[in-house]
Amino acid sequence: MTKTLLLLLLVAVANAKVFERCAWARTLKASGMDGYRGISLADWVCLTQHESHFNTRATNRNTDGSTDYGIFQINSKYWCRDGGVSRSNGCGINCSLLLETRSSRHGGSCGAVRLLYFDWTVAGNSVFGFRVAWTTHCQNRDLSSYLSGCRL
Repeated sequence: MTKTLLLLLLVAVANAKVFERCAWARTLKASGMDGYRGISLADWVCLTQHESHFNTRATNRNTDGSTDYGIFQINSKYWCRDGGVSRSNGCGINCSLLLETRSSRHGGSCGAVRLLYFDWTVAGNSVFGFRVAWTTHCQNRDLSSYLSGCRL
């Protein structure tokens, strides 16, 4: 299952596109993310809707000089290296791999998301706990509309 999960973002970035909601939900589900470590498919879809609007090449420059990359908006300050304000490179990758059309070393953002998840859960935190988009739009809400009509 880990290898399948490591390929999730590789699949997503292979096309370097903006996914339609249901197509992205199907991609996540086919990659084993529904229920991955107790996180529902609707939570993943809601998070990525509000982080990147399902855009695999999304970037966002932050006021601290860091940049968020890819469909999951992985931040360069702690999780990848981009020549900017990167501090620890927790995922051990160059940030550009989160946007490239082919990434074999860590499976693109999916590999980074899993590494991030393990780092944060080992420290006793929730992977979504630090996500403003998730806490603002998804946490403790009915998320059924994110999967509605998707024929999962």
